[in-house]
Formats: sequence, C-alpha cells, structure tokens
Amino acid sequence: MSSEVWDAAKAERYDRDSAFMFAPEVLDPAVRFLADAADGGAALEFAIGTGRVAIPLLEQGVDVQGIELSAPMVEQLHRKRPDLPVVVGDMTTSRVPGEFALVYLVWNGLGNLLTQAEQVECFRNAARHLTPGGRFVIELWVPGIRRFPPGQTAVPFHVGSHHTGFDTYDLSTQQGTSHHYRRHPDGTVTYGHSDFRYAWPAECDLMAQLAGLSPERRTADWLGTPFTDDSESHVSVWRKPPDRHLG
Repeated sequence: MSSEVWDAAKAERYDRDSAFMFAPEVLDPAVRFLADAADGGAALEFAIGTGRVAIPLLEQGVDVQGIELSAPMVEQLHRKRPDLPVVVGDMTTSRVPGEFALVYLVWNGLGNLLTQAEQVECFRNAARHLTPGGRFVIELWVPGIRRFPPGQTAVPFHVGSHHTGFDTYDLSTQQGTSHHYRRHPDGTVTYGHSDFRYAWPAECDLMAQLAGLSPERRTADWLGTPFTDDSESHVSVWRKPPDRHLG
C-alpha cells in the first residue's frame, strides 16, 4: 500500500489537531447526509480513523462498521466507542462480512491512495461491499491548480492564527504534498506534511464506472450546494445497480 500509516503519536493528537473538523457546522451536515443516504441500512466507512463521523452516525441509529489502516487510530476510536467494529487493513482489499446500504469515504480520503490503480481498487472494494441499490459516497477536494500563475507550484488551502497550510503539486503525475505549519501556545511552530494523489471529479466517475457503479448525485458540499465550475470540493454519490433477478 502507498498510504501513510499513522503511528501512535499522530493518532494520539489527531482529534486535538483536527478540532475544526469536529465543529458542528462541519460535522453535522455530513452526518445528516450520510444517514439519509443509508436509508435505514447499514453503513461501512473506509478510513474510519478515530470515528469523527462514524460515532455520531452510530448515535443517529445507523449500524456502522469501519476499515482503517492504522491500528493506533483504531485504538483511539475504541477508547470512545469500544462497540464499533473495525477491520484493521487497507480500503482497497480488506473485506468486512455482510453487505451494506452505504459505503463512504470522507475528508479527501481517496487522495491518501497515491496511485490511480489503488484508487480504482478502492471503488471496486466499495462495490463489493454494497447491497444491490446501495450507495458509495465520497467527499473530495477539487485540485486548486487553476489558481496557479505561470511558474507557481504551491497554493494555500488554510491560513489561520494557529495553522497555515499549502499544497504543492506535480502536474505531470497528479502527485502532491500538503504542508502544515502549526503555531502552539508557547510560541513554537511545528511542521508536518502528507502526500496525496489528486483526482478530478470526471476521473472519479470513470473509476466508479469501472467498478460497476452509476452516478446519482454530485454537490459542492454536504449541504447540497450546487456543484459548479468554481466549486472547490464535491460530495459525489454513485449507486450499485439494483438486483433485477425475478426469481
């Protein structure tokens, strides 16, 4: 697997460093959207992490399970909800028993797979887990390369009082790196980075087609904002064809 495996130190501080992702205005619309998409059925989260989305979705009455590459991240999740089943493994090949009405992958998780082949297999693994008529939902950013003037290779994605981040891109390989600078209360600044592979919405549609999934809906966010040429992210939904066997 090309994905980075988060160690115990990163897992321990994940919720604290990512507090903005837990804010109600960020998290609540995602949980509502996914609960509606599950439509009363069970859900499977790829890259479940520490349970940021899965735990509140479980609390909404959705039967949730997960797949996560990092065992330390699962340990952090189980400190909060030991009853939430998680398979430790990669989201391209790991299997969870049963079928699901919903498989989902949020917060740019597809980009953690650094090759196109692995991203295609992620879609195929989602399809394998879906019941006929089930949905695969991803949340993914739209690469910001349209903002590059000639000669520029980096674009900021967040500038705040405690965190500054920018992405660098290699346009020939669709590879990139997110650079994070965090200012701490004692005045010190720490640096971290993570690699990713970006994929355009149309490329995601082709991956879904290769997995036997059909497009159902694409919006700019969890609130249902229409997706346009200027959208910086997308929430996309594909469906597995219903079982037409008449017995």
